[in-house]
Amino acid sequence: MQKKAKKDPSEMRHGYTTGACSTAVTKAALTALITGEAQETATIHLPIGRDATFTIEKCEMGKDSVSCETIKDAGDDPDATHQALIVSTVSWTDTPGIVLDGGIGVGRVTKPGLPVPVGEAAINPVPRKMILTTVEQTLEEFQVNRGVKVVISVPAGEEIAKKTLNGRLGIIGGISILGTRGTVVPFSSSAYMASIVQAISVAKMAGCEHLVLTTGGRSEKYAMGLLSELPEEAFIEMGDFVGFSLKQCKKQGIKKVTLVGMMGKFSKVAQGVMMVHSKSAPINFEFLSELARDIGASEELVAEVASANTASQVGELMAETGHDAFFDHLCEACCYSSLHHIKGGIEMGTAIYSMKGQLLGRAVGIDSIDEINWNRG
Repeated sequence: MQKKAKKDPSEMRHGYTTGACSTAVTKAALTALITGEAQETATIHLPIGRDATFTIEKCEMGKDSVSCETIKDAGDDPDATHQALIVSTVSWTDTPGIVLDGGIGVGRVTKPGLPVPVGEAAINPVPRKMILTTVEQTLEEFQVNRGVKVVISVPAGEEIAKKTLNGRLGIIGGISILGTRGTVVPFSSSAYMASIVQAISVAKMAGCEHLVLTTGGRSEKYAMGLLSELPEEAFIEMGDFVGFSLKQCKKQGIKKVTLVGMMGKFSKVAQGVMMVHSKSAPINFEFLSELARDIGASEELVAEVASANTASQVGELMAETGHDAFFDHLCEACCYSSLHHIKGGIEMGTAIYSMKGQLLGRAVGIDSIDEINWNRG
């Protein structure tokens, strides 16, 4: 079989956010309500400064309300909401002003710390402003002075939300209506990083002073077993964004952080690499061999570590030869690198697990860098 060629990032197609889609269907529904004519397209102005036209898949006309639908196109971005149906139902109200709410499939905020108050629909500030501004402009354009209610729905939203961090953030019943640009940049990190910031904020507001940052779902499961006394909010999947997450913890005044992950990525953290994607800096096996020497490994074993192909291979070598202290030392190095990266201010801990869930090594209570390790990272 021929290997599928990867697309050049510059050739990737940008898509649109749920916020932009919600604004477009709202404009279409309001225009139809005012004119009595079903709309086939809607053109809106995006926060990035350009216009975009959306296809309206369906326009249902009622006596006092109109519902319009569009299908979200996320472009070449692997987005959980790609191809989701976004619906806006617009109706007249007896009181002046604009009421914006979420319907089926749009989550509701239940925990403090998010940019939307508790009890409200999870429609973030920028999409909220986009929708309200577009309603005001449309009313003005047609010289209509009436109260309007807008309800945004995503029929499959509750199911889609299971693929997101919404449940952990306290957003119940569906997805969030998001987007600061209006467009989705393919494979951008911004959405994931934004979710990390929100998760830290929610944990802080819930009173968590000790956060646990994990590289993925498996390591989070192990972390929850290790630190079962901590509330669910304290556990945050940072993915590959180790440095970013640590800096956000410090920025938000978190006092204690424990990193939990596996040998491969944490070998990079230990050597000072704070973005641990597989395409980031390679593992420094000379560095790992020095750690092996530190804990008393023979020169023969040190040489084997230096010439290893993978971090897992190093882990196997150390475990087979009974050098369990190596893993604790590696955890210490992760703590030192983390402190170096954020210039101190947090008490660090690290736990490294095997793929099968065995705790290989652990370091706790490291809040300063000793003379030997001051320049690590």
